[in-house]
Amino acid sequence: MSKQIRGLRRSRIRLFSVIVTLTALPYLSQAQELGDHQYTSEAIQAGLRVYSRECALCHGPQGDLVSGINLARGEFRSAQSDGDLRSVITEGRAQGQMPAFDLRESELSGVIAYIRAGLDPNGIAIRIGDAVRGLALFQGKGECAGCHRVNGVGPRTAPDLSAIGVERSPANLQLNLVDPAAAILPINRPVRIVTRNEETIIGRRLNEDTYTVQLIDSNERLRSLIKADLVTYEISEAPSKGPANLTPAEVADVIAYLLTLDGES
Repeated sequence: MSKQIRGLRRSRIRLFSVIVTLTALPYLSQAQELGDHQYTSEAIQAGLRVYSRECALCHGPQGDLVSGINLARGEFRSAQSDGDLRSVITEGRAQGQMPAFDLRESELSGVIAYIRAGLDPNGIAIRIGDAVRGLALFQGKGECAGCHRVNGVGPRTAPDLSAIGVERSPANLQLNLVDPAAAILPINRPVRIVTRNEETIIGRRLNEDTYTVQLIDSNERLRSLIKADLVTYEISEAPSKGPANLTPAEVADVIAYLLTLDGES
């Protein structure tokens, strides 16, 4: 078993604790591939009722009582697409240990929507892909590694993602990927400073209060400056778009990889 997958299974992911509205994510209309769908909040709420009635006894309220499966974190033994989930639910698996359910179409769609929302009735359906593929995309096609630092690798001036999997929900991670300007934390925006002695400093803020600012500069040195000694202090705008060359399925894979980053690797 790969290190990335082991990390995925042991990550203490607080899934979908941040509620993101559907209007904030126009990209979600394309976000489910492999036969997946975008679900409404009504479908997710309906799925909660079906799950509580039919599924919670075996899988538990958090979806983690069956070995090798965590429904809230999108971890299944074999299912990947919505079609796979439909097949498991309607046909059963494991020689009857997972029984077949005869559900109405609305009930079936609802329970899949609820699973895709991380068992959060107020959440949105986010597809989580393959962590191994996501790592390759992060380091290659997505060109993410040049702008971010992970487990000691990458420029120190870049935001450190080493524990992003326990700090951000999947919905928030997707927002970061498809609309960084809406999701980037202000503290992570680059700064340009000119001091009274005409020194120009470019770097990333680490901390700031009323009177001082701490940053790491372009030479990877830690600096603490008194604001009264600054001539200009400019905070750069957030990037307007993320890795536009990634398909929706590839975005799902990168999300899966980011969720493995628990700060312990």
